[in-house]
Amino acid sequence: MAGKRKTNPAGSSNNHRGDVLRVLGVLKVATVDQIQRIAAPHLTFRHTDKKTPSERKTARTASHLGALADLRKHGLVENGGRTRGGEILRNLTPMGLKIAAQELDRPEGEMGSAARGAGRSGASHPMAVNDAVFALLRPKPDLALLDGEPPEAVAAAQRTVAASDGLGTLASYATEVALPATGTWTNPGKGGAQADIVLASPEDGVPLLFVEIDNCYESAQDLAGKIDKYVRFCRRMVKETDGTERPMWRTRWWAPDGRRGDLPHPPLLLVFNRLGPRNPNTVIPQLAELTRRHWEGKAYEAFHTYDGKLPIVATGMNMLREHGPTGAIFWRFGRGDMQPLPEAIGNPRREASDAHARTEQEAREREYEDQLRRTAQQQNAEQEARRPVCARCSTKFTNERWRAIEPADWGTLRDSHPRLCDGCKRRAVYSARQAEQAERDWQEHVQDEAVPEQ
Repeated sequence: MAGKRKTNPAGSSNNHRGDVLRVLGVLKVATVDQIQRIAAPHLTFRHTDKKTPSERKTARTASHLGALADLRKHGLVENGGRTRGGEILRNLTPMGLKIAAQELDRPEGEMGSAARGAGRSGASHPMAVNDAVFALLRPKPDLALLDGEPPEAVAAAQRTVAASDGLGTLASYATEVALPATGTWTNPGKGGAQADIVLASPEDGVPLLFVEIDNCYESAQDLAGKIDKYVRFCRRMVKETDGTERPMWRTRWWAPDGRRGDLPHPPLLLVFNRLGPRNPNTVIPQLAELTRRHWEGKAYEAFHTYDGKLPIVATGMNMLREHGPTGAIFWRFGRGDMQPLPEAIGNPRREASDAHARTEQEAREREYEDQLRRTAQQQNAEQEARRPVCARCSTKFTNERWRAIEPADWGTLRDSHPRLCDGCKRRAVYSARQAEQAERDWQEHVQDEAVPEQ
């Protein structure tokens, strides 16, 4: 025990140090409060006996604060300034980034760079990114870890568990991801984008999503320039080892192949966080018009196709915090209604049309099979009506017996008793043979009687 305490003077556990490495490996820079709320959400509902929110916060973050102290001693974590509210920011060192890659089971080349100096100006943008990750992830507490807590704390945790679900796990997220239009993944050139968040959660209907956080300081024109860079990256093709070309993003992330002639780029979510002076309600319509060539699909009777287009979706940070990704709070450029995120980035009208077409095709196939079955039944009935009946016992002929009495070549019958079934035929043949034998015996007897005695 003394040796462990010497190695980790703050007395942190492996689990809590792992929490810190994983969260900072994804977020790059975070407060101890953010680390705790993401990695161990059950702690949020403990220490309710403390009198003030400050005391409760100190108590619930104590374990991860100790882990941060020990990781800092080992040179894996460092302080990165403070938020505008005065909270200390923590980030990984380059060595810590390597260890975090192992914790996340992620290649080092996909970890990005350490976020040193992010807190020198208050880190308003990184904090907004973290808020968006938390709102999309929506960590749920493990109720089994709250046994013995006061009923009001357990009830609050149960309400959190019952609330709308988030998307993926912490490992489904990455932040500050370079999307190179030139250069390589590790050494991107000019002209590419940098996604604030990349979410890959195919099991939740979001195979791949780029997220851009705007604190409402940029104009519609500035944001349109960023979207141009996203499109430039999405269009970039690279050669595989077999010489075939494929989009560069597919060499790093998986997504369904899609339909031929309807292969959109990975969608982009814009999250507007109202810190700056610009009004999103004014910026979004302007941005939609400026980027129409990138997102507008081709209309068909009941749906649109988006071959080579970039689906762009917008929402507000406050709405995202309140409702999460399953709330109808996302507006896709070109559509009229607000939708949940999986529907907004997808093509539900196309899916509905395809489902209707499949239903109709299945109905046609069933009708065709029913028609074949009815035809076969009618043919069987007609065949049964023509089936011969034995003239002696009235038994219907078997199929084999029926075929046996059919006329052979030149219209001649190939059976001696065409009006009899197999049994009656055998008896008739046997009787005929007995009669023949009796006739022969009688003839022999008559001949013997006619011969005179010598």
